[in-house]
Amino acid sequence: MHQEAIQRAEARLAAAADPNRDPALVDGALERARNQIESLAETVADFQAALPERVGDAVKEGLRTEALPVARQLAEVRGLTAHLIRRFERLEGEFAAERHARVDDLALLVDLVSSGWKAIDERLSRLEATFGTAENAIVLRSTNGR
Repeated sequence: MHQEAIQRAEARLAAAADPNRDPALVDGALERARNQIESLAETVADFQAALPERVGDAVKEGLRTEALPVARQLAEVRGLTAHLIRRFERLEGEFAAERHARVDDLALLVDLVSSGWKAIDERLSRLEATFGTAENAIVLRSTNGR
């Protein structure tokens, strides 16, 4: 097939190079070539006029089909982030309340321990007042060596 095309091209070149060629055939071929070039120029002009609009429409359609799901996903992420922030704020409030409760519990324990020691101190003071000072005390020694 390839060889046949080469042979046809060579035959056409030989016919075009023939000095006995009819000028009317050459003029007809040139006229057909001019008409085809004009037709091609009109087609190119139509494409140039329609191409920006078609490309713009294609870009808009692509954005519509691709960007809309992304916008939905972005809105979903924003909603989830807001929900997460609310949950963190609630947890922060709960932790603060728990911390204050533990501080209150600790303050109560400190009060209980300090009031217990004060009561012991007062009781020892009363006992010392009742029995006197340490000079009057009788010290008993153990006989088993301790």
